[in-house]
Amino acid sequence: MRAILAYCLSACLIFASSANADTLSDELGAYLDFASYTEGVIMVEQLTPDILPDVTFVDARNAAEYAEDGLEGAMNIEWREIVERLDELPASGMVVVYCNTAVLSTQAVLMARLLGRSNVLVLQGGLSAWNAARP
Repeated sequence: MRAILAYCLSACLIFASSANADTLSDELGAYLDFASYTEGVIMVEQLTPDILPDVTFVDARNAAEYAEDGLEGAMNIEWREIVERLDELPASGMVVVYCNTAVLSTQAVLMARLLGRSNVLVLQGGLSAWNAARP
């Protein structure tokens, strides 16, 4: 997860203009200073039956993978679209984003959290972990 975080942060810095690079770097640094190692992550085991009805699931895979399988009732927002579709996510309540293994969903959640959505979490291990824990 740290490697993905480093990749995302590097990409943000590369694409930032020179005038905004220092400000962006300061903001990202402040976020990382504040965030804990498990910030923005939820384990399958933590999604107990009593809270599941109130969880909004988001499948961060592409439309073809979403149509093939996934969690019932999940909305599909491909990880690359999270910034422009952020307003489709509930501003309150738990939002859990998943993909097959949590690689793509981690990137989507990082962007959502950097944009102020502290209620958005990565499903650790993704759909693979979900299916292994809930046969």
